[in-house]
Amino acid sequence: MLRLKGVTLSRILGWFMALVIGAVYGTAATITHGYRLGGWPVGLAIAIIGAAAMLLAVRLLIDDRWATLACGAGLLLATAVFAQEGPGGSVIVPSGTTDAIAGINLGIVWFVCAFALVLAAVLWPDTKRHRADAAN
Repeated sequence: MLRLKGVTLSRILGWFMALVIGAVYGTAATITHGYRLGGWPVGLAIAIIGAAAMLLAVRLLIDDRWATLACGAGLLLATAVFAQEGPGGSVIVPSGTTDAIAGINLGIVWFVCAFALVLAAVLWPDTKRHRADAAN
């Protein structure tokens, strides 16, 4: 098995899978964040809740900051890619006041919230290590 200073092939594959999962969810959330139900931004709320749940699950289940960072990088990368104008001129994340509530663009809100969630998930303290230190 490939080993590079404590990094195994399975760990690298885990990071890659986390990146892919983040990108898939980022694509879906970016496309649907503009959905409204009766004027309420339901799609944005679901995208934020889903992103938080995905990052929390990766952080708690895998217990690896690097996997969480890879998942968050996939999420943000997909969001940034789909925020650009397509080859035919189509735009998934409109700019300006086209898709705004109270003058704030939902695409900007989605990207800032996603970035804040990734930051919080990656920088959250490791509580297992603190509990183990306290027990000794």
